[in-house]
Amino acid sequence: MSKIGVYPGSFDPVTFGHLDIIKRSLNIFDELIVAVLENPRKKTIFTLDERLELLNVSLKDAGRIKIYKFSGLLVDFMQKHNANVIIRGLRVVSDYEYEYQMALLNNKLNHSMDTIFLMAHSQFAFLSSTNVRELASLGGSIKDMVPEFVEKKIKEKFKKNKNDRRIK
Repeated sequence: MSKIGVYPGSFDPVTFGHLDIIKRSLNIFDELIVAVLENPRKKTIFTLDERLELLNVSLKDAGRIKIYKFSGLLVDFMQKHNANVIIRGLRVVSDYEYEYQMALLNNKLNHSMDTIFLMAHSQFAFLSSTNVRELASLGGSIKDMVPEFVEKKIKEKFKKNKNDRRIK
């Protein structure tokens, strides 16, 4: 039986920090599922299909990875895919409290679910999708934070949004 890990998130956008966690997870698991959350309550700059595309392009050369969208409970998604380990990346200490609570909740919902935490490498500890979006929206360079394809798509998105606001 192969070991399957699930790395869930919104990936809006995917960053080098996410990609680092994904690549390091492949050292632990035979197969990795990147589960892209569809949550209508969460405001994203990229549609679900765009986020899937960003991940597919960013991970095109990586093997043993499947990318799926999901909504609803993560434990239900994992059960459907015969996985029982959630992978979460931790950047700073403040991430731990929230992630620990989620790990306990997921284990309460399904006792066979475990969560492992991978610490971000120091060069990614400051990096979050939120920071990337904010920096890009203000015209700052995100070149060292996201793959080139992702950078291009973010710039296009903010240029389009800026043009849309001028028209109104």
